[in-house]
Amino acid sequence: MADPPTFVISGAGLAGAKAAEALRDDGYDGKIVILGEERARPYERPPLSKDYLRGEFQGDAPYVHEAGFYAEREIELRTGTRAVAVRPRDREVELEGGERIRFDRLLLATGAVPRRLAVPGADLDGVHYLRTVEDADALRARIRAAGRAVVVGAGWIGAEVAASARQLGIEVVLLEIDEVPLRRVLGPELGAIYRDIHVEHGVRFLGGTGVERIEGVTSVERVVTSDGRVLDCDLVVVGVGVTPRVELAAEAGLDVENGILVSDRLESSVPGIFAAGDVANAWHPLLERRIRVEHWATALNQGPAAARNMLGRDVPYDAVPYFFSDQYDVGMEYAGHATEWDRVVFRGDPATREFIAFWTKDGRVVAGMNVNVWDVTDDIQALVRSRSVVDPRRLADPDVPIRELVPA
Repeated sequence: MADPPTFVISGAGLAGAKAAEALRDDGYDGKIVILGEERARPYERPPLSKDYLRGEFQGDAPYVHEAGFYAEREIELRTGTRAVAVRPRDREVELEGGERIRFDRLLLATGAVPRRLAVPGADLDGVHYLRTVEDADALRARIRAAGRAVVVGAGWIGAEVAASARQLGIEVVLLEIDEVPLRRVLGPELGAIYRDIHVEHGVRFLGGTGVERIEGVTSVERVVTSDGRVLDCDLVVVGVGVTPRVELAAEAGLDVENGILVSDRLESSVPGIFAAGDVANAWHPLLERRIRVEHWATALNQGPAAARNMLGRDVPYDAVPYFFSDQYDVGMEYAGHATEWDRVVFRGDPATREFIAFWTKDGRVVAGMNVNVWDVTDDIQALVRSRSVVDPRRLADPDVPIRELVPA
């Protein structure tokens, strides 16, 4: 009698956990093995820079599933276990220590790692990065003992950490190489709004500058900026982006370029090996290009999509990209993928912190962001998906429901 098929998932984050759940929900009764380097069972990362960091999270950690879920579903969850090689010809994954696990299908959900700051003093005690629960625990303890923090990088992680640190009562300087936060994603108009939000909450924002060096005897005492300013501090948080973890894939001969290259079915260049989440650079049939999206919703949705294709369902992944952020009392949701645009159309007054912004290209909405305006994300996604030309006056008019702008 033949052994039951084995599906191996390398990466015990949200994408991997939801893939395993989807495999069981879709009727797969073979063996499932999840390999995770961290000791914790799978958890979600967004709270780590928000309520979990501030100590407001209800529970031990933002776990994806209850503790008994994996045993109940007969999913072999191996935490504290590192895969060191993938051998496509042998259909095996090699673990640290030499053990090999045979697979019929393999999902690489290996995620990403923070980019390190390459300046003198970057290895001093008090320089923090935020990616894991352990990182968040250490950073929370440091914030509570600190009086002044410098946050390097005003992307989503840096901006959210800066907001949480201010809410915990310490002084914060936010450094950004661009003139405004989030310019690469949102553009200068929306970036300026987020700059002003931070300044209104007491953050000192320094744009157009970076870090020359970090100084201190044994731990952080000050940051010297690239334009010569000296910032006394007890703590430095670095949020200058992440790098996809492609080492396993590259060494196994899979095609990699800004992530693991996968089809719209999330299958790599080697049949039977799939990728999902932060590490997957996937062909998107709606956008007609490859994209790699480092956000919660991608992991949440790509994991199950990969699982269905591992089962041979042959279903393209074409979800409209989505992410959210909460900073102070300003919540936002973003739907779409705007890398270039002609115009930003506002519905509502940004000064009130309650508005919707639409990025348009050739008269079509390529992305929309609702700020403190709720229950409109589905309509924005439908508008993006429709790719229809929209009258900008109607787009800006709050009396015109967004759903009416979507062709029947």
